[in-house]
Amino acid sequence: MGWLLGWPLLTVAAAAAQTARNAMQRDLTGRLGTVGATHVRFLFGAPFALLFLGGLVLASGEAPPLPPASFWGWVVAGALTQVLATALMLATMSRRSFVVSTAYIKTEPVQVALFGLVLLGDPLRLSTALAIGLATLGVILLARRGDGAAADRRDGLTAAGLGLGAAALFALSAVGFRGAVTSLPHADLLTAAAVTLAAALTLQAAALSLYLLWRQRATLVALLRLWRPSLLAGLMGALASQFWFLAFAQTSAANVRTLALIEVPFAQFVALRAFRQRPSRRDSLGILLIVFGCLLLLHSEMN
Repeated sequence: MGWLLGWPLLTVAAAAAQTARNAMQRDLTGRLGTVGATHVRFLFGAPFALLFLGGLVLASGEAPPLPPASFWGWVVAGALTQVLATALMLATMSRRSFVVSTAYIKTEPVQVALFGLVLLGDPLRLSTALAIGLATLGVILLARRGDGAAADRRDGLTAAGLGLGAAALFALSAVGFRGAVTSLPHADLLTAAAVTLAAALTLQAAALSLYLLWRQRATLVALLRLWRPSLLAGLMGALASQFWFLAFAQTSAANVRTLALIEVPFAQFVALRAFRQRPSRRDSLGILLIVFGCLLLLHSEMN
């Protein structure tokens, strides 16, 4: 049973579930809009998170630990940045293909290195500089949409900005959720991840539901009517988050981020099979440069 909870298998499972959820949310964006499709993962994921936690409590016979005040600070930070990141991700997918949007999201390790250089003055090794250069070149190739009209070029730059913004916010949310998991006193791995997931999704579902009830009631009604596809997307989202939390609690973020790049070929498969999207040669080269840049950067971090 131990190998089933090992971080490599958990990371691959999380990447697969996340790819499936992203595809389902992308498909719902046209009918629900960006905010409505963003809410799918939270509103329909929260019940599954509560079921996970309840099943764990029943199986163990022990009540979950009482979270300290610091836990709620981390959860709120992680939850808020994740909501914003998801909205930006779906906005990116409305402008570029599924796999290109996924590649933008995977620039997160490179952005962390750049933030450290610019804001903290972290030393820049040759391998790190090369990794940043490769990934940056990949982003430039993806942002340039050939020699089309000026509107197309502007749209490509907008998609790049949205995708890079989503990646940065996802990085911040991962920090918040890891802080929440590790702040729980005397909690085993499974319990800490389940409590964090249930708290985050419940908070996100309540906040976005109130917002839609106040500003976009028609969107909330449409979302509830589409409960069948939304329920599956919520389940995939809850599973992905549970697996991510478990993986991050077992090993360094660098290890998980490296293996998580498997999400790019997963997205390529979905783009071809579900959306009939075949990347151009320029897009393929840009995606490869981003992946190689991230791999080089993460390899240098672990050595």
